[in-house]
Amino acid sequence: MLTSGRGDEVSTTRDNYLNGLQSLNFQLANYTAWLNGTESNFTLPVEDPNVTPLVEAFVTFGSEIDPQHGSYYSNMTGFWHGDVRPHNLTSLNASEAASSWRHLSEQLMLPVNLSAVPDLLGSWNWTRSNKLSLSMGDKLITYEHDGSDHDGIAIIHGKIDLSEPDSSEELRLDFEGVHVLSTGSVYAIAESTGRGMDLRTLPALVPEALRNDSARAVEAELTSRISKLKEKIESGSFDQDGSEAEDSPKTRCSFRLFAQLEATDIPQHMMEELEKEIDEPTGISTVKAPELVLEGVLLSQSCGILYEIKHAVGVQSQRLYRKITTYSGVATIVNLVLLALFRKQAAQSSSAIGLSRVSRYTFLIQSLLDAISFIGHITLGILAEGRPSLSVLAPAGLACLLFVYEAQMAVLIGQIQAPEDAPSRPAVPTPPPAPPPNTQAPGDSDAPMTNVSTDQPAPAQPPTVPTQPALPARQSFLQFLWTHIRTDPAARLWTILSLSLIVVFRIVIALSLPLLFIGSLYSSMWIMQIYRSARRTRSSGLSMEYLVGTTLGRLFFACYFLGCPKNILDVEPRRWIYAVALFMFAQVLIITLQERVGPAFFLPKRMSRVQTYDYHPPLPLPDSEAPEQTLGDCAICMDAILVDPSLRRSKSSDGKERPTIGRAGGLLAKVSATQKTYSLAPCHHLFHTACLERWLAIKNICPQCRRPLPPL
Repeated sequence: MLTSGRGDEVSTTRDNYLNGLQSLNFQLANYTAWLNGTESNFTLPVEDPNVTPLVEAFVTFGSEIDPQHGSYYSNMTGFWHGDVRPHNLTSLNASEAASSWRHLSEQLMLPVNLSAVPDLLGSWNWTRSNKLSLSMGDKLITYEHDGSDHDGIAIIHGKIDLSEPDSSEELRLDFEGVHVLSTGSVYAIAESTGRGMDLRTLPALVPEALRNDSARAVEAELTSRISKLKEKIESGSFDQDGSEAEDSPKTRCSFRLFAQLEATDIPQHMMEELEKEIDEPTGISTVKAPELVLEGVLLSQSCGILYEIKHAVGVQSQRLYRKITTYSGVATIVNLVLLALFRKQAAQSSSAIGLSRVSRYTFLIQSLLDAISFIGHITLGILAEGRPSLSVLAPAGLACLLFVYEAQMAVLIGQIQAPEDAPSRPAVPTPPPAPPPNTQAPGDSDAPMTNVSTDQPAPAQPPTVPTQPALPARQSFLQFLWTHIRTDPAARLWTILSLSLIVVFRIVIALSLPLLFIGSLYSSMWIMQIYRSARRTRSSGLSMEYLVGTTLGRLFFACYFLGCPKNILDVEPRRWIYAVALFMFAQVLIITLQERVGPAFFLPKRMSRVQTYDYHPPLPLPDSEAPEQTLGDCAICMDAILVDPSLRRSKSSDGKERPTIGRAGGLLAKVSATQKTYSLAPCHHLFHTACLERWLAIKNICPQCRRPLPPL
C-alpha cells in the first residue's frame, strides 16, 4: 500500500516470483518427460527398504473397507494436536533395545555417517519434545490417466510444531504430502522452515500399487501452482514471504511423515453428506460427526530420530471457524453486560463520597484483565480467516472500551482519594519579634544593663548589601520525572498502569507464566475493596447487581479457556480455576456482609475500632446579650448558624446565666438536634451540615483552606 507497486522491495519480490515460475516450469517439464518415459533430467529417489518395515512396527496402515459399513474422512484440512514419544535410533535405551524393531533401526542407521549427526541436529532438545501440533490443508486433485479422470489422491501441505513442556519455544517444520482417500493413509516429506522441498519425490514414499496415481496427482498439482503463480505475477498481487523474517532453522534434519486416519463405522454416502454439510452448511440433519483421529510416525534417517505420534485429534477448519464465531457472539454479549453494569455502577458512584468508598485497585485489576482480553482476541482475529476473523473484532472492541473506561475510573478515584494520603500541613508558628539591639529583654534580670547615652549618636552600622538568593540546582529529566511520579498521584497511577500493560504484553506474546498471572489477577479482584472498606469502616457502595454480574462475566472467560476441555484455543484444563471461582464468590459474600453487618465484622474488636472524626462536638452557646444568637457564619453559604431558641442563655434570679429549658426531658434531644445542624471541620472551619454534605459530594477538601476532610 505504501509503495503502490513501484518500490525496490516490490521489484525484488517480482523477480523472486519470476525465478520461482521459471524453476517450476523446468521441474514440470522434466517430471512430465519422466512420466512419459522420454529423456529427462529427473530421477525418482530410491527409499531405504528398511523404512517401511520400521514404520509399520508403530503404525498399521489402513486398507479399503466396505463403503456400506465404514469410511474414512476425505478432508483433513484443520488443526491437530497430539502427544509424541521420541526415540533416539543412534542410542537405544534398555526397553528399546529389547523391542521387536531394534534390528530394523540398526539396519536403517548403517549407511548414516554418525559423526555428522550432531551438526545436523542443531540446538533443539529432541528428547524433551512431547507435544505435536499440525495445521494442515487438504486439496483433492483430479488428474487424467488412461483417458479418464481420477480423484482418489489429495495433496496435503502445512506445518508441524514440536514443543517441550518447560519451554515456550517450538520447532517448526513445513511438510508436503499425499493423502490416499480410499485407505486414509498419509505420506509426506518435512523440512525446517526456509528449506525447500521437491514435491516430485513424494511418489517414492507411497506403496508400489499407488505410485503411479500419486505421480499423476503431483503433476496436476505442479500445473495448478504454475497457473496460480502466473496469475499473481500478471496481477501484481505479491504475498510477502513470512519465512524470510523467521529465525534460522534450528535443525537441518530431513523428515518423513507417515500417518493413518482412524476408520469410522459410518457408511460412505452418509460420510459424504456429513462432510458436505460441514463445508457448506444448509441446516439439514446429519449423523453425529465422529472424532477425527490419526496415528503416525515422524522419521529422520539422517539424524536417527523417530517420533511416535499417539492419538492426534483434529478439528476441521470449517467446524473450528464456526465454533470461533459462536464463541465471539457469546463473548460479545458478556462484554456488553459487563459494560452496562460498569456504566450503571459508575453513575451511582459518581459523587466524591461514592468515589471515596471504592478501591481504585479493583478497577485497575479489571482494566488489566480487559487489556489481556483485547490482546488475545485481536491475536485470534489475526490468526483466523474469513468471517471468524471479523466476528472476533466485536468482543475485542468491547474489551478495549472496558479497559479505557475502567482505567479512567481508576485515575478519577485516585484523584479523589489523593488528599487522604497527603501529609497534614501543621501551622507554622510565627517567631516573636527580636528585641532591639543593646536592650534588655523583659524579665531577663540576669542580663547586664547597657547605658546608652542619648547625646552620642549610635555607631554607624555598615550598609547591608542585599544578597541574591542562590538558585536551586537544575534537575535532570530523570530526576524531574521521578519527583513528579513520586509526588503526583495521577502520574503514579498511570505509571503503574503502563508498567502493568508492558508486563501483560510480554506475558501474552512470550507466553511466560500467563496462567499464574491471570489467576492471581482474578483472585485479587475484590480483595482490595474488602481491605479499604474494613480500613475506612465504610461500606463499598457497590451494588449487588454489579458484584454478582461482574464476577460471573469475568469467570466466563476464565472457566471457558481453563475449564472447558474443547475450547477454541485448545488450552489444557486447569482444575485450580474452580478454586479461584469459589474464592471470588467468597469475596463477594464478604463485601455483602460488610454492607449489612459492618465493614470490619470479621476482625477482632481490638482491631476493628477505628477512631473517626466527630463533626458535631459540643460548642459553647453565644452570650445572652449578643445581638444575634448564632454560632457563627457558615463558611460555604455565609449565612448564620442559628441556635435553637430553647437553648439560648438567660439570666436567673441569682444572676447566673443558664440555658432556658422548656421541658427537662427534651433537653438532650434539643442539644443533639442543634449539634446536627452544624459541622466543625478538623481545620476549625464551621459549616451548616447540609452545606458541607453538598460540598463533600463534589470534593473532599475544605472550601477555605483546601485541607483534606475526613468522611462526614
